[in-house]
Amino acid sequence: MSALTIGLIGDRDEAIVAHRAIAAALPLTARALGLTIDARWLSTDTITSAAELHGLDGLWCIPGSPYRSIDGALLAIRHARTHGVPLLGTCGGFQHAVIEYARDVLGWADAEHAETTPDASRAVISLLQCALVEASEQVQLVAGSRIARAYAAATAHEGYHCRYGLNPDFRAALLRGPLRATAFDAQGDVRAIEHDDHPFYVLTLFQPERAALRGAVPPLVRAFVQACAGLPR
Repeated sequence: MSALTIGLIGDRDEAIVAHRAIAAALPLTARALGLTIDARWLSTDTITSAAELHGLDGLWCIPGSPYRSIDGALLAIRHARTHGVPLLGTCGGFQHAVIEYARDVLGWADAEHAETTPDASRAVISLLQCALVEASEQVQLVAGSRIARAYAAATAHEGYHCRYGLNPDFRAALLRGPLRATAFDAQGDVRAIEHDDHPFYVLTLFQPERAALRGAVPPLVRAFVQACAGLPR
């Protein structure tokens, strides 16, 4: 098999723990699966048309928001959603995929992120009641979901660097269609979302890539790469 080409959507910064983890996670996963991965870091302010995403086998919208260009991030997410390109969104990727869905599927043109538009009337991403900055917690995984199959478990313990999440005021409307919540914290707050009508579309508020920093292949990254390669899971 030729090398997989995976686009990393975000603004690379070696000071961000998750970015260092992603740089370790993909080679670890490639070796475990016997694949070669060409990871292309794509700054959001360089993404101005879908033509720049042509030929990518998968897209990972990575942590590190606010991005330099929300439009670039949303364009990439929209491309993955509408063209069946495997999409993994972690932390900031989760947040911006929710905004893309709200705007482009539900027609909420005023859907915003409270970090960048704090006075927005429809901030679908809002401040968490308790910030999860360099925190970790156990999450409950929905049986039969992609994420539960990836972990082969009912729970996972994962780390965060996050202050914003799904606004509960809009949760019911956002998750009424093909989007569904597939991981929850102990209080029942949403920690992961999947798109049922897509080959692979998984969003996590936590950062599963961090497992690579201790030398482990992150289960969800493995499942994502398998989807990019068209391998059975």
